[in-house]
Amino acid sequence: MADYWLDKPVLVTGAGGFIASHLVERLVADGARVRAFVRYTSRRDPGLLRLLPPETLAQVELVAGDLRDLPAVTEAARGVSHIFHLGALIGIPYSYVHPVEVVESNLIGTLNVLLAARSSGAQRIVHTSTSEVYGTALQVPIAESHPLQGQSPYSASKIGADKLAESFHLSFDLPVVTLRPFNTYGPRQSTRAVIPTIITQALTSDVVRLGNLHASRDLTYVSDTVQGFLRAGATPGLEGRTLNLGAGFEIQIGALAQMVIEQIGRQVRIEVEPQRLRPQKSEVGRLLADNRLAAQLMGWEPQVGLAEGLRRTIAWIREHLDEYSTPGYHI
Repeated sequence: MADYWLDKPVLVTGAGGFIASHLVERLVADGARVRAFVRYTSRRDPGLLRLLPPETLAQVELVAGDLRDLPAVTEAARGVSHIFHLGALIGIPYSYVHPVEVVESNLIGTLNVLLAARSSGAQRIVHTSTSEVYGTALQVPIAESHPLQGQSPYSASKIGADKLAESFHLSFDLPVVTLRPFNTYGPRQSTRAVIPTIITQALTSDVVRLGNLHASRDLTYVSDTVQGFLRAGATPGLEGRTLNLGAGFEIQIGALAQMVIEQIGRQVRIEVEPQRLRPQKSEVGRLLADNRLAAQLMGWEPQVGLAEGLRRTIAWIREHLDEYSTPGYHI
């Protein structure tokens, strides 16, 4: 598959984010000509792309803007063959506080990417969904046909974005593929996510403070998720399809925290902190992916087990603790 991307002009939106930064790094390694769309700041901050090796970042064309600005997105998409749309505001607690910003970024931003893709004539658009659109599992494992449940403003915004992508395929034959990653983790991820939250506290404190310990999650190491994106971009005949990317294995948050603490090797206790608990009807209690369709249609299967993925993630965070903020709950 590496040869497929050689000299391909590719746009990645949300390129400064966790998964997208790894995708950019892999695309550069595979010889693609990568244009990275990052959210503008006056500090010219490229987000997590700043952590790429300098020789890798030097090969990336950085474009700063806002997904809500159609002319900016249209210009960024000009001349590319593939668009990986990962740009979004993804914090669920943040969506409780600022739902308008989240909906505008995720819904209007996706609309602009679809419009830009249509005008540019891109050969393949990979749209990023999320397992959060399923809500708490009504049946497991969760297949792509599972009902969609907007249990937070964030998940509702992503349901809307998914339906826009679907509508552009059905209305305009836009060659879009929708991927639904379950909980991806690995190096560079922020403490917005549960695994870095556990690791940073376990490395620096005698207490790990968490929310719901009984919720279960399906966890995929970032290199496996990136491989899913690459396959979705390169595999013929996927237009209009929606595919889960998940390990097909679930673990409760409390047990996950114990695994991390055991690997770190310190005496640490776990406490529930009430402010970390989500509204009862908004909390997604159980996620477990049915990943058979991704295996069938594009030969994707996760390769990194949870214990090994945690080992790699702990090692990276231990060496980059200066990238993480002071202890406390940050939405």
